[in-house]
Amino acid sequence: MKIALIGYGKMGKMIEQIALQRGHEIVSIIDVDNQGEFDTPAFASADVAMEFTAPQAAYGNFKKAFAKNVKVVSGSTGWLKEHGEEVRRMCTEGGQTLFWASNFSIGVAIFSAVNRYLAKIMNGFPQYDVQIEETHHVHKLDAPSGTAITLAEEVVYALDRKDGWTKGKQHNADGSVTGTSDAGSGKLAIESIRRDEVPGIHTVAYDSEADKITISHDAHSRKGFALGAVLAAEYTLSHSGLLTTSDLFKF
Repeated sequence: MKIALIGYGKMGKMIEQIALQRGHEIVSIIDVDNQGEFDTPAFASADVAMEFTAPQAAYGNFKKAFAKNVKVVSGSTGWLKEHGEEVRRMCTEGGQTLFWASNFSIGVAIFSAVNRYLAKIMNGFPQYDVQIEETHHVHKLDAPSGTAITLAEEVVYALDRKDGWTKGKQHNADGSVTGTSDAGSGKLAIESIRRDEVPGIHTVAYDSEADKITISHDAHSRKGFALGAVLAAEYTLSHSGLLTTSDLFKF
């Protein structure tokens, strides 16, 4: 498979390493300083473009790749609320292909399945309130994380007593704390922590007067995310439309 990389930071470099190990070819690498590469024959020859950039750049990158009829696998977050419907139309009516996930880790996919199942059970036990906490490295700019939002939306979908999620207390990289975790009974609060070089920790906790039930995923490195992204690209090669990890992982 011929792969183009859009974004060549730590994640892009790890994707490159794993893709090469799995026998794929990197035909184009695009970063902030060589945007003209989108218009080259090398980029147009790619079977799939792997897009891991910033929220403000993702949508524009999708359009540039689609203009060359290159399928895209993206882990960028923050664009969905503003551009989600248009991207959906591009992938349904327009014939383009995007595999998008807030997190490509195989472990997170399993964790998400457990989260959905647990939330379905806990809908019958209203004495438990639920909170989500996510911890990431100090370089991460968005909060809550896209993965935490996805987990929260899964919980809200299953729990009749929750009608949405909200930003909870945020522990910033400089040591300051903003916001509050007092979300009110109808909202699910997501608490965010930024410290050190943590790749990502996500915790869902159900707490009552009697006891507490907690599930957690703790990433040791970005390798799991990169492997999952390459697996998604391999899946995307032979599939079309708007794809997600629920298409790739059947559980």
